[in-house]
Amino acid sequence: MQPRHALTTENLKIAKKKWRDQLNRSSIQALERLTQAYRLSISAGDLILLDKSWYVTHTGLLGLARRNRCAGIHVEPVPEFSQPLVARWAFKATVFKSPVCKGFAGYGDADPSNVSPLVRGAEMRVAETRAVNRALRKAYGIGICSVDEIGTIPNPREKLPPQNTNGNGGGPKVRDRLCQLIRQHKLDPELVKAYAVDFCGTKTLRDATREQVENFVQQLSDWAEKDRNALLCQLNSYVRPKQEVVA
Repeated sequence: MQPRHALTTENLKIAKKKWRDQLNRSSIQALERLTQAYRLSISAGDLILLDKSWYVTHTGLLGLARRNRCAGIHVEPVPEFSQPLVARWAFKATVFKSPVCKGFAGYGDADPSNVSPLVRGAEMRVAETRAVNRALRKAYGIGICSVDEIGTIPNPREKLPPQNTNGNGGGPKVRDRLCQLIRQHKLDPELVKAYAVDFCGTKTLRDATREQVENFVQQLSDWAEKDRNALLCQLNSYVRPKQEVVA
């Protein structure tokens, strides 16, 4: 195993080469502390610097667990927080540092609104990884967040949608497409709206971001095409607002 001082020197050298513009005194000191305390290696892919802050990777956490002879990791889905039909998943992971350890638990969730487009469709695996990472960070006292837990990561190669100039909730084209889907598949507008609010995780649809609304519209379109009956069952799970009776 590489000596701590040698690993620190190597990490600093690589960091200055890869992230020269982001490094400052605080980030350098943090890197030295992380290296000394946990033997995390940049060359091994254990650490990433994003916006001048360090994040540990899944690889780094598993390596730390292996070096400390972790006794095991138990992972299980959390049904009450999961909705498989809309690709929303939640998992609980428990890390056992030794055969007699009572365990350190962590939860992780993922849905189309909080994962990168590059891993869209793999929400279940992302949620499991996030749960494992949180449990490992608790077990071994890692104070920094793991890169898998921060949701979407901006990628300059990804084509971003045009900025919305008409406030939150999506622009005219997004609303037009949603209305078209409602008419095409003969859906109840009020139930679709209730489902959209639940999908976006906001109090009202106006509070949702453009990306959240676009993700919802894409999800609605795909579901309507593949299995309209299942979509109707999902929509009917939302209570229709009662209409006032005018005397």
